[in-house]
Amino acid sequence: MINIAIIGGTGVYDPTILENVHQDEIKTPYGLVSYKVGDFAGRSIAFIPRHGSKHSIAPHLINYQANIWAMKKIGVQKILATAAVGSLNTAMKLGDFVLVDQFIDFTKTRKSTFYEGGDKGVVHVDLTSPYCLTLREALLSVSQKIGIVIHSSGTYVCTEGPRFETPAEIAMFAQMGGHLVGMTNVPEVILAREAEMCYSTIAMVTNYAAGISPNPITYGEVIEIMNENTEKLKKLLMNTILLIDTTLDCSCQQALAEYGGFKL
Repeated sequence: MINIAIIGGTGVYDPTILENVHQDEIKTPYGLVSYKVGDFAGRSIAFIPRHGSKHSIAPHLINYQANIWAMKKIGVQKILATAAVGSLNTAMKLGDFVLVDQFIDFTKTRKSTFYEGGDKGVVHVDLTSPYCLTLREALLSVSQKIGIVIHSSGTYVCTEGPRFETPAEIAMFAQMGGHLVGMTNVPEVILAREAEMCYSTIAMVTNYAAGISPNPITYGEVIEIMNENTEKLKKLLMNTILLIDTTLDCSCQQALAEYGGFKL
């Protein structure tokens, strides 16, 4: 049984971490999903690179519904997601990790639910705590144990992309209480909760947002900071996997109890 999945950028995946790695794919009602599976510490771990193996899928074109549905179908209960973000808060510096605990959605064209009426009906899922409290506690505990500095909370503003934001937009997001800005966390977090899966995001600050950064933002800058901190991120992820108890029930896994639960 594959109970745990990592969803993130291709830089997070390292074939030396997992044993018996193989590529697999699954057909979903939303499209075909390709993913890798490997063994780590006696557990089977699934990995999905959001942007594809060659970083060829733009943020607004990622098939979030298919990815989450596929992970649910193969038995995944816990998802650790990684995200490269810009900082709206100078206290969250380049290379810092942040455990996201809230989000603000500024996406425009994405499918953000499995429930669009018809035979499946309509669902109003609670997102008071959008990110799994149990997984966040595990990540925080591990970071302290292995000496990785991490911010214990932060609000992620998700924009449509693929362009970077304007200084005026960033100023507005900051006034609204945003700490970080990125392009991929929504609707992934919403769909995971609808699918009654535990989901937590580890954000890595790769740049200061427009108007905060003294220079124009470049994708090369993002990649440079990401590469410098990838090893720390892998260490955090793999040590957290060792701590995850997949037999432990969680309120995330009862998110749609009043609707009779999530049905594939």
